[in-house]
Amino acid sequence: MGNTRKRLIDILSSHKDTYVSGQELSNMLNISRSAVWKHMNELKKDGYQIEGVTKKGYRIINSPNDLSASALQWDLKTDWLGQEIVYKEQVKSTQLVAHELAREDAKHGTVVVAREQTEGRGRMRRYWDSKDGLGLWFSSIIRPMYIEPKRASQLTLVAAVAIADCLSKKGLDIKIKWPNDIFVGGRKLAGILTEMQAEQDFVQYIILGIGMNVNHEIEDLHDSIKEKATSLFLETREKMNLNHLLDQLLEELELKYEMFIEDGFHLFKEKWESYAYKIGEWLQVKTNNTWDAKVIGIHEDGALIVTDRQDQEQVLYSAEIIW
Repeated sequence: MGNTRKRLIDILSSHKDTYVSGQELSNMLNISRSAVWKHMNELKKDGYQIEGVTKKGYRIINSPNDLSASALQWDLKTDWLGQEIVYKEQVKSTQLVAHELAREDAKHGTVVVAREQTEGRGRMRRYWDSKDGLGLWFSSIIRPMYIEPKRASQLTLVAAVAIADCLSKKGLDIKIKWPNDIFVGGRKLAGILTEMQAEQDFVQYIILGIGMNVNHEIEDLHDSIKEKATSLFLETREKMNLNHLLDQLLEELELKYEMFIEDGFHLFKEKWESYAYKIGEWLQVKTNNTWDAKVIGIHEDGALIVTDRQDQEQVLYSAEIIW
C-alpha cells in the first residue's frame, strides 16, 4: 500500500465521527483534490464504505470484510505491533517470509499477513491447512532487547494468554493446550509457532507465528481434521471481519508482550493455568516409555508440571503427550 493511501486512511480513521473536506485532505496529503477523489475510489474498490457529502467532505462508514493491506491499518490502535504490515495474497508460509524480512533488518513489530498459505506449518513442522480467505495466518517480527534466549520460549505462553483473553471476550470457553494450541470444546481453534534466531546470550529476533480458523464451515476443514478442529464460525455461528479480528489480536498481543518485558513471566503463570486444557486430569506421556501423568500447572520457565502415579512431581520441557 502506498504511503499516501496509508496517510489518507490514518486521517480518516482519526476523524471517524466527522467529515474531512476534500480541500483539507488535499492540503494534508499535498496532492490535488482530483488525486484525493481517485484514492477514494480505490478505497471503495477495496471494499470500504465511504460517505461523501457536498460541502462537508468524506468519512469512512465501514471497512472491508476481506483481508487487505489498507483495511488492516484501519482502526489499529497499537503503538508498534502491526504498524508496518506486509500483506500477501498467497505465500508458502508467513514464517518463511518473516524470516527473510528479519534477515533484511525489518523493524520490530513488522507483521506478515497472508490470505492463503500453501505450505503452512506448525510445531514439529506439522502441516497446517490454511484456506484462502477463511482464517488468519500471520507472523510477527519481534526484536526483544532484554530477553535471554532461554526465556524466549515463554513468549509462546504469553501469546497464548493474549489470544485466550481476546477470544474470551466473545463469550468462548477458551482452553490452552501446552505448549502452543488454543482449544474450544475439545477441538483445536488456533496454533502458535515461535522461532528464534539467536547467539549464545543474545536474541537477534523472534518470529511469532499464529494460525487461526475463523470463518470455516465444516466442509472447509480438511477431512483429516474434521473431528479434531473447529473455527470461530462453527463455535459462534457468526462470520467475522478478519481485519477487525486481527486488529484486536494485535492490540492484545502488544499489551501482553509489554507486560512480559517489563514485569516478567510470573504475571502470566496463574492466568495461563486458569485456561489450561485438562488441568487436574490424567493423560499419558511418552518419553523413554509411556506413563500416566496428571497436569498440575506450568513452571516459571514455561515447562509443564505433572505428577505420576507415585505422586512424584515431574517437569516436562519436551515430551509427546497423548491428550
